[in-house]
Amino acid sequence: MLGGCGKGPWNDPYPEGRALSNTVYSSFDERPKHLDPVRSYSANEYAFLAQVYEPPLQYHLLLRPYQLVPLSASQVPVPRYFDAAGKPLPDDAPAAQIAYSDYLVQVRPGVRFQPHPAFARDGSGALRYHGLTAGDLRGINRLADFPYTGTRELTAADFAHQIKRLAAPWLQSPIAGVMQEHIVGFKELGERLAPAAKLDPIARVQALREARLDGVEVVDPTSFRIRINGKYPQFTYWLAMPFFAPMPWEAELFYAQPGMKERNIVLDWYPVGTGPFMLTENNPNLRMVLTRNPNFWGETFPTQGMPGDAEAGLLADAGRPMPFVDQAVYSLEKEDIPRWNKFVQGYYDSSGISSDAFDQAVRIGGDGGPSLTDEMQTKGIDLITSVETSISYLGFNMLDPVVGGYSEPARLLRRAISIAVDYEEFISIFANGRGLIAQGPLPPGISGYREGEGGINPYVYEWRDGRPVRRGIEEARALLEHAGYPGGRDPKTGRALSINYEAVATGPDDKSRLAWMRKQFEKLGIELVIRSTDYNRFQEKMRNGTGQVYMWGWNADYPDPENFFFLLYGPNGKVEHQGENTSNYDNPEFNRLFDQMKFMEDGPERQALVDQMMTIARRDAPWLWGFYPKAFALHHQWLFNANPNKMANNTLKYRRLDPAVRERLRTEWNPPVLWPLWATLGIVLVLVLPALWMVRRRERSTAL
Repeated sequence: MLGGCGKGPWNDPYPEGRALSNTVYSSFDERPKHLDPVRSYSANEYAFLAQVYEPPLQYHLLLRPYQLVPLSASQVPVPRYFDAAGKPLPDDAPAAQIAYSDYLVQVRPGVRFQPHPAFARDGSGALRYHGLTAGDLRGINRLADFPYTGTRELTAADFAHQIKRLAAPWLQSPIAGVMQEHIVGFKELGERLAPAAKLDPIARVQALREARLDGVEVVDPTSFRIRINGKYPQFTYWLAMPFFAPMPWEAELFYAQPGMKERNIVLDWYPVGTGPFMLTENNPNLRMVLTRNPNFWGETFPTQGMPGDAEAGLLADAGRPMPFVDQAVYSLEKEDIPRWNKFVQGYYDSSGISSDAFDQAVRIGGDGGPSLTDEMQTKGIDLITSVETSISYLGFNMLDPVVGGYSEPARLLRRAISIAVDYEEFISIFANGRGLIAQGPLPPGISGYREGEGGINPYVYEWRDGRPVRRGIEEARALLEHAGYPGGRDPKTGRALSINYEAVATGPDDKSRLAWMRKQFEKLGIELVIRSTDYNRFQEKMRNGTGQVYMWGWNADYPDPENFFFLLYGPNGKVEHQGENTSNYDNPEFNRLFDQMKFMEDGPERQALVDQMMTIARRDAPWLWGFYPKAFALHHQWLFNANPNKMANNTLKYRRLDPAVRERLRTEWNPPVLWPLWATLGIVLVLVLPALWMVRRRERSTAL
């Protein structure tokens, strides 16, 4: 009862006095393993990392297709091309003539690092916390225990140091292998640094500082040059990833000192960046807190958007300095139900929708479109849907003698299966309608994607009444007969054609999904043999090419058609080359067009090549294209600028709050339920009063 004496709701999970704070409240369900940008490559890590670090480039919040814009760089670098003799080449030089591509990155002036003990200096100007002894660390258990902090301006050397860190063998960067192929001298640097892996942490940092990377040159304090082997236009996309965020040597040396690791005062725990926020509390068993960086350089909200953005209020903050919030508190929530209940009560500002809560939040109309339930609409909650830059597909092993190959019967077999497997039904049953049918490998938002009639797969769909309609099962059966399997029977055996489906099935929910898949093949009279296994065994089958049909997916690393088409590029085959082409598709004409397309800039000529490649892939059908997942997000009415961007991770700075509205609605939605208390009190009185009366009566009786 004393807990209800405050002004706020009795069930408020936050400290008193925080009701009107300019703080975003959210949750996380898995602790981030790495917060060092050289090692991090996971979405749950980027949720924090991308708010702290600033790579040279970022994705524009509103423009589509996704566009790169400057972040810690002052402009998007334009490559200059050179031949093997170092002679400059024109921008339209053939890729075969280009030996090197140079990217000159201009550092944005006036950018400063967050306050941090690594930069603190004493009265003489020396770094205060470098060369710490065991005595100096007495009483130090976390970063905040250091009483002094400092800062300095960002320089080109900070970027160069980070790129050298990518090559350090002891840091095991997940993109080191990719960068070896592209950055000049990267592989050689890694080999030269290998002996340093045996040194102590401070010596390793010194070795990195002294090392020279041929492909990275610090021109002056405000610019540096990266040299790439040949032509690789997609390199600019890598410059938008935290891997290339600047790293000050002072911070790395600070964390390398003896005694720091034992106290968990390390870069993987306490990141150091120039971004709008800094991680001020890292307690992954309870909560993570991001706080406004007082040294942030003052980036402003975008002034440009897509048609309709202004009318939707997405440009209401155009030109205003960011970030708009002072803090973001992320609480650990391992279970969906508590997370959902707190969102509905107003204690989290936004939420995804789990399968268990889907019917409570969303209803699907007769046209298949989603809308909010009455309960959600009454609360003024907004539903924002967006198509992910990813694809979930059913693949055929093109090396298999039955479902693979490039003969016309093989194509017709795959085409018949593509028509029969009703992915519209799959999305409705297993994804709560959260998916868009894929007509090819490129999702919306990726350059080269086409909408409307010109973008459908004509082998599986027809265009009717302004929308694609799946071809009928009778047509699929006719195709199967032309493929040499009338009624789904193998003429060699006289029995139903049998196809193996490689499935990763580890839980009870997989049973209904596999039964559904078997039923799709039964429409054609084909027997689907489910071969369930764990993920490790599944990967082994893919590497060896022993499977026939499988389901897999891909998330975009960057919004370029090359990042999806390379999944079908012959020299990237899984079995022969251990690449990501899990279907082992190898069409010479497709490969030739890919080699042309990947070096081109976006434009009509590149679009023409993309269209040709799409036609070839649809005809050969190495994949049953499946669907592009849709993300459903709910936001309370007091949260603004929650426009989804599937390539950007640094979106917290755009968020704006109205804390007064939030507090008012929280109070309205969470009135104390007092009747159980009064009922309990009544029961107690009913039980206690007669007992007291009996005791009193007995006392009087004894006295007499």
